[in-house]
Amino acid sequence: MTSGRKRPIQHMLAVRLGLGLFTLILISLLIFLAVGLLPGDIAQQVLGQSATPETVAAFRRELGLDQPLTWRYLTWIGGILTGDFGHSLANGRPVAELLSARLGNTLFLAAYAAAIAIPLAVLLGLLAAMWRGTWFDRVINIMTLSAISFPEFFVAYILMFWLSVHMGWFPSVADPGAAPDFFDMLRRAFLPAITLVLVVTAHMMRMTRAAVLNVLAEPYVTMARLKGASRWRIITRHALPNALAPISNVIAINVAWLITGVVIVEVVFVYPGLGQLMVDSVTNRDMPVVQACALIFASVYILLNLLADVLAIATNPRLLHPR
Repeated sequence: MTSGRKRPIQHMLAVRLGLGLFTLILISLLIFLAVGLLPGDIAQQVLGQSATPETVAAFRRELGLDQPLTWRYLTWIGGILTGDFGHSLANGRPVAELLSARLGNTLFLAAYAAAIAIPLAVLLGLLAAMWRGTWFDRVINIMTLSAISFPEFFVAYILMFWLSVHMGWFPSVADPGAAPDFFDMLRRAFLPAITLVLVVTAHMMRMTRAAVLNVLAEPYVTMARLKGASRWRIITRHALPNALAPISNVIAINVAWLITGVVIVEVVFVYPGLGQLMVDSVTNRDMPVVQACALIFASVYILLNLLADVLAIATNPRLLHPR
């Protein structure tokens, strides 16, 4: 009986995993083709116009550019599966070494923003649902709509002007690696983190509010009100647990965006993360680094979207307790 109940969930999870793996393979192919089809000769641009044809041809052979496109793709994927991302064309260092140094900073920034944004968004969503139609609800909705309307680079420059240039509270150039202790790291990364918080909190808050209001319209919630249950008890004991599926889904998607959508914020604040590395590598035509960064961003986004699907399935009472 138990295995019969679990089989539909296991089947759905297997399907999601298969789709995620297929999507990742497809995206890796698109990344490789997009970089390979860029105009110009990468070898010629790296060596400069003064390089002789013989030098360019030797460099192309060293990079494997004289091989067929299919063989180059399979070699690239095979190297990644063994942990070999190749070497940077700009400085000759292993790409994996460059990625490991920058990926930690990006994950730190995303975790910093998520630690603020998730509790804040859920709390504001619950309060807005509790006092639906009041001045508090209207003010929160206006503020969230305004936050969604502004692009992150605009928010970043406004915060930089007021909190860094005008008030002098936080550094405009965020480099947590230069901080002597953890609290100084938090201070240096505050401006890029709060920029991400303002961007993602609005979406999560509105989804939390909508999910809780949808549950509050259910008959069992009305019955709880008739029995004299307090508003806070109804929200925390009845509405929130049954609204976890859409809330968990939107949180996972926004966490994915926090990791993959930091490129603009990192560039504005000169934050030494993976996004800044990717932009610098595009400028220098350092294609192995660009490919690796794009693949990591795509992998993280797919994995966290897959996690969102799994959470939605795992918190669905109809799947957990089928009739």
